[in-house]
Amino acid sequence: MSLSELATPRDRPRRRSAALDPAQLFDRAAIAAAIAAAHDTGLGLDDLRQTALDLFRAGLEAGRGRARTTLDAVRGGLACAGNLSKLEDELIRALHDFTVTYLFPPPTAAARRLVIAAVGGYGRATLAPGSDIDLLFLLPSDDDTWGKRVTESVLYLLWDLKQKVGHSTRSVEECLSQSRRDMTIRTALLEARFILGDEKLFADMYRRFDKEIVQRNPREFVVAKLAERDSRITKEGQTRYLVEPNVKEGKGGLRDLNSLFWIAKYVYRVREASELVEARVFTPREYRRFCRCEEFLWLVRCHMHFLAGRAEEILSFDMQRPIAERLGYAGRGGLSGVERFMKHYFLIAKEVGDLTAVLSAALEERHAKPAAVLDRFHLRVRRQDKRVKEFGFTIENGRLKAARPDVFARDPVNLIRMYWLADRDGVALHPDLVHLAISHLYLIDETLRDDREANRLFLDILTSHNSAEAVLRLMNEAGVLGRFIPAFGRIVAMMQFNMYHHYTVDEHLLRAVGYLAEIDARRHREDLPLSDTIMSSVEKRRALYVALFLHDVAKGRMEDHSIAGAAVAHHLCPRLGLDPAETETVAWLIENHLLMSDTAQRRDLADRRTIETFAARVQTMERLKMLFLLTVCDIQAVGPGVWNGWKGELLRTLFLETQIVLGGGHTKTERTERIERAKAELRAQLPNWSDAEFAAYAARHPQAYWLRVDLSRKIRHARLLHRTEIDLPEPIIDVQTDTFRGVTEVTLIALDHPRLLSIVAGACAAAGANIVDAQIFTTTDGIALDSFFVSRTFERDEDELRRGERIVLAIEQALRGQIRLGDLVAAKGAAAAAKGTPFDVPAQVSIDNELSNRYTVIEVSGRDRPGLLYSIADILSRLNLNIGSAHIVTFGEKAADVFYVTDLTGAKITTSGRKASIRQKLLDAFPGQGAAPAKMAAAAPAP
Repeated sequence: MSLSELATPRDRPRRRSAALDPAQLFDRAAIAAAIAAAHDTGLGLDDLRQTALDLFRAGLEAGRGRARTTLDAVRGGLACAGNLSKLEDELIRALHDFTVTYLFPPPTAAARRLVIAAVGGYGRATLAPGSDIDLLFLLPSDDDTWGKRVTESVLYLLWDLKQKVGHSTRSVEECLSQSRRDMTIRTALLEARFILGDEKLFADMYRRFDKEIVQRNPREFVVAKLAERDSRITKEGQTRYLVEPNVKEGKGGLRDLNSLFWIAKYVYRVREASELVEARVFTPREYRRFCRCEEFLWLVRCHMHFLAGRAEEILSFDMQRPIAERLGYAGRGGLSGVERFMKHYFLIAKEVGDLTAVLSAALEERHAKPAAVLDRFHLRVRRQDKRVKEFGFTIENGRLKAARPDVFARDPVNLIRMYWLADRDGVALHPDLVHLAISHLYLIDETLRDDREANRLFLDILTSHNSAEAVLRLMNEAGVLGRFIPAFGRIVAMMQFNMYHHYTVDEHLLRAVGYLAEIDARRHREDLPLSDTIMSSVEKRRALYVALFLHDVAKGRMEDHSIAGAAVAHHLCPRLGLDPAETETVAWLIENHLLMSDTAQRRDLADRRTIETFAARVQTMERLKMLFLLTVCDIQAVGPGVWNGWKGELLRTLFLETQIVLGGGHTKTERTERIERAKAELRAQLPNWSDAEFAAYAARHPQAYWLRVDLSRKIRHARLLHRTEIDLPEPIIDVQTDTFRGVTEVTLIALDHPRLLSIVAGACAAAGANIVDAQIFTTTDGIALDSFFVSRTFERDEDELRRGERIVLAIEQALRGQIRLGDLVAAKGAAAAAKGTPFDVPAQVSIDNELSNRYTVIEVSGRDRPGLLYSIADILSRLNLNIGSAHIVTFGEKAADVFYVTDLTGAKITTSGRKASIRQKLLDAFPGQGAAPAKMAAAAPAP
């Protein structure tokens, strides 16, 4: 999808100008006349100042209102920024005139040499609605007392008007000396723009700044600005494809355009961006792209500031939908209006990256920019071999360059081969070569896509042991990847409007491939030992890489993306050179790429039927290994903090349990042996217990307990439960932190009753704790042994344990009836509801009797909120349902909880009337959310 297809009619040029005259924004003459009339009535200076402030404030608000009205009507982002800059210019001139007329008249006409200049972004004559106003008060000398008084008065007036002002007061000599030492000051002066005062003094300062600072060492400035950009991007996120991007500071945002122009001004001695065409940095077409990017980013930023009523630079989910609606984006082709708007945004951000590459090429020609490397992990530049030259390339200073201008026209395969060479030899691509490739993208047609050598080279890149992610990202940035793999091109810059995914779809896929390559290179032996072991035994390595690269490639279509993605694989894999068996494996992995994650997080892994059903779908050990690795990489690539040890343990458990089934295990005899081994392991850890004591203790637990709980927790439970054999006057609550799994475990031992889960869930919600899973057991003598796992808040165990104590106190008070849980949870829910949410998540309830031999499985999903688990558990208890286990999962704004339940007699829920009643009661827990059609989950088909 191109930018022209995404642009709305409102993005196109209009005949009506969006730029307003200064007098339309702020009538300085009328305000001056009103102040003069007030002065003539004999008002004192204090009253006159207040009257003037009222007039300035009214004029400022009216001007901002006109700028916003014009923005809404004409859709000119840069024009709006220019209008606000002109408004501020007129206000500052009015404040200065008022000061020198009534408050501090100049002692002599010759004394009026003060200069007020705009610097920084304001110096570019652009101002966002919530931006700071950066001013330079330039004095003819350090001892200009009158100039300092005027400066102080103007600043106080600005502050009284609630203006956010960044200012400096300097002489010419101070400007020069400080700009030598401080690159920030140097950059600000580079953008200095005269507003009022002594034009000769300002011109003298700028002339000397240019001669004594700018002309001396351009390379120093370029290196500093590029380092500043790298630091900023590291802070904001290394990719321009974050789904909540920073429009100002993020990669591909306005600051990147500003940095580009600062460097160009410094090196090429230009004042306007249009002059870069004459300097042969940009072609006329590239300059138009620069203007288009700047206009779009300013349009979005101005709307953001006006909507927020402040300087808001993060294009958050709350902002995205209303801005998309204001700009006229409508749903089309499987994408909602907001998703089309964000795709447009990310394509613009990509163009900013393209323009940065163009400037980098020009700077390298002037030796003003240091050389880069392809990938920090693979600094392996080889000596140039003759095959590189035969292909039409050359390597200079670690950069792959075109040896001839027709390198692509003579052999279009070189559009793929250049990246293959970069990966093979560890060389970076010269920006000129990338620029040349972009201009020849039209050569990537069906003939090239079907070329056997081109596909072989691409598969080599994808499955490389060197720098697969880095090279694929370069291909994507240049547009080569989307042209060569059209299905991938459809999801370039596509975002998913939810809180779960942190990146666009294409960025997610590239990160997933990169993570697999890291596992393949054994960089995760310590933190992912099972993945490390499995990877070395995978037979169909190529199929695994291709499946991971394509697993979300059908997102944004009307049909299920897993099924559509499998169809893409059936078409593409033979083209890439995969044999029929590999192709079938890739298609299966894509169609089932959510299966393992869903089973691990939302099913009872101690239930034998869960493992058997999953094993029936997987069928072979090779599939199990590949699906495990794909799932790990898929979750890791969703975004920071999504993967944790808890999810890793669930996946490990599912893998190991399924491995036993696929190996012919899990017979009744084998299961009994595993239980006996678990008991023996625990017995060995309790040497002070007598055999009779241990036998009595072991008999208290159901069989599922021995298979589901790890040894360290069994030991802790034994010591806690040992205290209950005679009496349990009070509930026992124990808190343990688990840094590896990223959870804090709260263990509750109490007399069992149906409302126990809802009480604990409500207490946790009241204490601000988020339950992510629960293991629920009841001993044969009616003691509940429940473990609740809550997500951590603090990194340090000491802090987390103190938080745990607060959770324990809340649970104890709730169990004693000392707090009204319903009121506390309702208050938290009301506070969340007041904030609102931009997401629509239909509520859904499914009830299934085939997923477990013993339990009815109830799945509940809908928009998450504080206290939701409490509400659901409370409803289940009021419906007289016993909860055998609960599995609580949150995907961003969506809660997807699963409960294994029976009735009070221990039987499944089978009657249709009872099921309908349960479903309706649970849907009532989601007020205001439309219910999705009832969905009754079916058992997995037999192999």
